[in-house]
Amino acid sequence: MNQGRFVTRNARYWPERPAILFHDQVTTFRQLDERSSRLANALLALGAKKGDRIAIQSWNRPELIELECALYKAGLVKVALNARLSPAEVVETLTNADPVVMIAGPGHAQSVAGLVPRLPRVKHYVAFGGEQDGFLSYEDMLRSAPTKSPDVEMAPKDLAVLHYTSGSTGKLKAAMQTVGNRMASLRKVIIGRLRAGPGDVLALAGPITHASGMFIQPFLFQGGTILLHDRFDPEGFLASIEKHRVTACFLVPTMINMIVAHPRAGEYDLSSLKQVTYGSAPMAPARIQEAWRVFGPVLSQGYGAGETTGGLVALTTEDHRMAIEGGRMELLGSCGRLFSEAELRLVDDEGNEVSEGEVGEIVIRGPDVFAGYWRELELTAAAIKDGWLHTGDLARRDARGFLFIVDRKKDMVISGGFNVYPTEVEQALYQHPAVYEVCVLGVPDTVWGEAIKAVVVLRDGHLATAADLIEHCRPFLADFKKPRTIDFVRELPKNANGKLSRKEVKERYWSGEERRVA
Repeated sequence: MNQGRFVTRNARYWPERPAILFHDQVTTFRQLDERSSRLANALLALGAKKGDRIAIQSWNRPELIELECALYKAGLVKVALNARLSPAEVVETLTNADPVVMIAGPGHAQSVAGLVPRLPRVKHYVAFGGEQDGFLSYEDMLRSAPTKSPDVEMAPKDLAVLHYTSGSTGKLKAAMQTVGNRMASLRKVIIGRLRAGPGDVLALAGPITHASGMFIQPFLFQGGTILLHDRFDPEGFLASIEKHRVTACFLVPTMINMIVAHPRAGEYDLSSLKQVTYGSAPMAPARIQEAWRVFGPVLSQGYGAGETTGGLVALTTEDHRMAIEGGRMELLGSCGRLFSEAELRLVDDEGNEVSEGEVGEIVIRGPDVFAGYWRELELTAAAIKDGWLHTGDLARRDARGFLFIVDRKKDMVISGGFNVYPTEVEQALYQHPAVYEVCVLGVPDTVWGEAIKAVVVLRDGHLATAADLIEHCRPFLADFKKPRTIDFVRELPKNANGKLSRKEVKERYWSGEERRVA
């Protein structure tokens, strides 16, 4: 078993067809196979061996796709860092992952170079898109490496990816996605979410190190082309759909909100679109209807996580049509129905399945459920019980199987498609001398789905403005984790045990909102 074999097969089937479009650069299937094989051999020549971790940090670039293909071929493990991580977060992630090679793209190589003394276990550093002192050249490595795939034999239980996120307590954790998980993900996307063929074009502008990237291999497997954007710009994205006759795209609701609000959205020809998939954050039903008018009857949304190796529940285009054109508007509050090979149940605190219409925790079992958290036995045992993944998400299910998520057991916030954990932000704010007490939460936001808000009690005799505290967070947190707004109060509510009542704080901002989370 080796998913890299599909890349080589595609090079035989469609050698000169475009696999990747990036600005004015075209990478054919033949070139993708050759370059990824060269990279796989180059990494093995550096001393990397099956199961070793290879880390990368970059904005969207073709090299990210080449690397994923190369790691499959070589039996190496991908550790993709969010491009927005602060230096402190990069050090924490790499120290935990313990990679043998760190690869950095333009805009990140210089920053990573400054961290080298703090990362003694990384053996080699590689830069692409420009030179960096002390780093190996990505292109030089490829030029001197063989073009034949190493085709390392893999088993379903072998580790393929460490998918990093912060835990609900702010503690770093990585979901271990196996080769079998990734194969299951490939199958479910092709069968249940995104059918394609040669000539189809998938536009991606979100970070392909995260949710967007889960569509790449399934689309390439079918002979489709990936149109890659390094950053999201509403007008540029719309223009690219028209220019390249894009047939599919994945967007987080923040991007859809920006497109729908764009004054020139109606001027672009979007008639080539067959499917616009969205997810990762809440989206108001009214905005979904606006998107239906802008994009056409092509919307589809999903629910999933790194622990489920991508989406496994979908509200299909036909479901959207039933809601918007068939008078079933309540369905726009649903994330859809299970479509993958997995099983999904809703259970109470004792693990008993709840009745139809009752709220229970989503638990999942199947080939796409991850192998546990990297080097975290206790976290793994808490998440996977008797073979079932306990998601911490609370939902109800109707008679036809539509799932309606109503809240989270965990306090995680999803802002603009990114997971943010309040405790992590609170820990950064507590390092400011003026902060006495703080509660961080997500609040309703028409653009971001949820926006990060901090409710702060200042120490007696200390002064600080919202701008002061937000700026204070810069060295500690990625931009998307920093509070967007800060409210100052005299005191925060406590429960009977004297602990902070986060629920009471949240209620002040969510009162009257029908839907609490994505």
